[in-house]
Amino acid sequence: MSERSVDNVVFDIGGVLLDWNPNYLYAELIPDEEQRRHFLTNVTTPEWNMRQDAGRPWAEAVEELTALHPQHAEWIAAYDTGWLKMVKGLLTDTVDLLTELQALGVPTYALTNFSGEKWAVAKETFPVLDSFTGEIVSGHEQVVKPDEKIYRLLVDRFTLDPARTFFTDDVQRNVDGARAAGLDAELFTTAADLRTQLHTRGLQLKP
Repeated sequence: MSERSVDNVVFDIGGVLLDWNPNYLYAELIPDEEQRRHFLTNVTTPEWNMRQDAGRPWAEAVEELTALHPQHAEWIAAYDTGWLKMVKGLLTDTVDLLTELQALGVPTYALTNFSGEKWAVAKETFPVLDSFTGEIVSGHEQVVKPDEKIYRLLVDRFTLDPARTFFTDDVQRNVDGARAAGLDAELFTTAADLRTQLHTRGLQLKP
């Protein structure tokens, strides 16, 4: 066992702890695959959704987009009202690892690009998301990963040593942003790989 080099573990949420994908909802609403792909790519674009992650209210977002695409009003509204149907559930292997870290007394944090409105819904639905030592939610802070400011908020607010703070995220640019801010960060692929990454940093986890 190597000497422990990590004091804190920071988790992204979507794709790491929550199985979130708009297709889970829109496969029901738009059965035609090409039509669905076009809508999610060109109407409710990732850039549009990211503005909610940066703090724009959902009501405003829906109103603005509906004015541009009135023929899709019902589908656009569903992105807000049916948001929870985009979440298939928890990624249980990662949740098990989170719970194990917490049982060992390791401080755990959430650092996520997430609408503040939807974060409240997610925590009410999945109580494990309310178990972190602390959280930085982009929608509350009005800054999104990979902006260096959001990593600095994490470090400063919770008085963390960046070099001894491990961060996992399923998006490489967010990992790169964390590394640029001085955190020890790795790309999330599977819970098993994350367990290995933490084990090599001296955390006494189950094999």
